[in-house]
Amino acid sequence: MPRPVANRRAFTVMTLATLAGSLGATAAHAHTTDAITTTASAPAPSKGLPDHAADARRLFEELTKQWPANRTINVVFHGHSVPAGYHQTPEVKPFESYPFMVYQGLNARFPTAVVNTIVTAIGGEHSAQGAARFRRDVLSHRPDLLFIDYAINDTNLSPDEMERAWRDMITTARKNHVVVVLVTPTGTVPHDLGDPADPLSVRAEVIRGLGRRFGLPVADVSARWQEAIDAGTPKESLLSHYYHPNKAGHEIAAAEILATLDRLRAETSS
Repeated sequence: MPRPVANRRAFTVMTLATLAGSLGATAAHAHTTDAITTTASAPAPSKGLPDHAADARRLFEELTKQWPANRTINVVFHGHSVPAGYHQTPEVKPFESYPFMVYQGLNARFPTAVVNTIVTAIGGEHSAQGAARFRRDVLSHRPDLLFIDYAINDTNLSPDEMERAWRDMITTARKNHVVVVLVTPTGTVPHDLGDPADPLSVRAEVIRGLGRRFGLPVADVSARWQEAIDAGTPKESLLSHYYHPNKAGHEIAAAEILATLDRLRAETSS
């Protein structure tokens, strides 16, 4: 997966690639051997962090305000080439990718809100790299709401390395009262999300575990993706590239992310 230069405009999205001519990209996703360890017995890392439910409640209150009492709400999508918008590399299709679809969904739900969607994702990057630039490239935008999506490229890290990077980003965001939604991965050609031992399934489970440990919502895109496959949808019909979803695949991700926000709003409403 090529690594383009990040473009940090309000609603910048980069893009992915299709199945044809994509075999050369597989080297960018060479899998490390998984030494799967568990950290379930570790103390809850959310201790000492701001209350996420309270921050989410304030976010939804801000989203429902009308002019002149409203303000710009910054929504950041941080991750690799999927949220960056890559379809058939090097083609980028921001308007057929889930950050834009979520933007549309937020505007439909909150018609008086000024939503500023910012994509800080970089194609080819894994979460350790994303964590290293997190303060500079994410916190600098003063996000109100943050989505993290790195699992596909995190098959290049061990589960423990991945967890440390995600934990660093989560902790930094939460210390700054950012509402965080963790995103499990879309499917790929070489991975089987129906197999719990598949490296991508292992990373999805790490994300679910982080959600439990930090008390954060998880948009379980992997589960919705596998449900579509189990219902008879051909995997190839959801992909534009070895590792990148097409518009239909992005629609699965966007629907799950918006449903997760709807649940969070219902759970935190007073």
